[in-house]
Amino acid sequence: MITTDFVPGSPCWLDLGAPDVEVATAFYRAVFGWRSEPFGDQEAGGYTLFRLDGKAVGAVGPLTEDGATSAWTIYFHTPDADATVKAVEQAGGSVRSQPVMVGAEDGRFAQLTDPQGADFAIWQPARYPGFEAADAPGSLGWTELYTTDPAAAQTFYRSVFDWHTQDMPLPAGGGTYTLLTPAHCGDDRTHGGLMGVPIDLLAPTGKPYWHPVFISKDCDATVGLVTGNGGTLSMGPETAEGVGRLAVCTDSAGAEFVILTPHGAL
Repeated sequence: MITTDFVPGSPCWLDLGAPDVEVATAFYRAVFGWRSEPFGDQEAGGYTLFRLDGKAVGAVGPLTEDGATSAWTIYFHTPDADATVKAVEQAGGSVRSQPVMVGAEDGRFAQLTDPQGADFAIWQPARYPGFEAADAPGSLGWTELYTTDPAAAQTFYRSVFDWHTQDMPLPAGGGTYTLLTPAHCGDDRTHGGLMGVPIDLLAPTGKPYWHPVFISKDCDATVGLVTGNGGTLSMGPETAEGVGRLAVCTDSAGAEFVILTPHGAL
């Protein structure tokens, strides 16, 4: 599960890069019931917080990199952003932006890419620890990496974050799914997984990527809100044994995310 008791290597924030922030906020307000507010002194259309029941669950901001397409970025907790950036470079990853302070004392972040091409970020907190709700309806419940080289991805993330990895077979000979857990934590802190995906199925960019899994009380009803507000259903809804009812969706600008009603909530 994902919690707000952050440890090194655990997911601690996520934000969406969108071509139109106001359109994106309208979409997610309709789908998850999130409220939105400008972050700090940002003007409308700038970096915008998403809140659910008053608690921060993520954010959206304008696309900032040339050629970037709309996508969610997962941030992982680190006590030392500079050391993590160095570890990424030593493990064959690349740095899209060096660590920089947010505000006067909120924390530091860096934008990174693994050797296979999947983008992610890190957050070294100061005043602002990260999201304030997780593993509950309308918030982040899981993270997932689709990659072209699962073995190499495991090696990279173990080197950078010291994650514990555990392989499990997918049903009906569907390959292997690898569970990801922060170092020195038990299975109750497993926060995501990775799996191999052929490059021709990695649409629309053709490169590996992370995507968030949001918890829902009713997957099918939430899918209806997605498609009714300009989003697209890519897969499902379907029931995965022992996991729950899930669907892969894209928002109105093409950013992918997954909706999950966990097994115990069905």
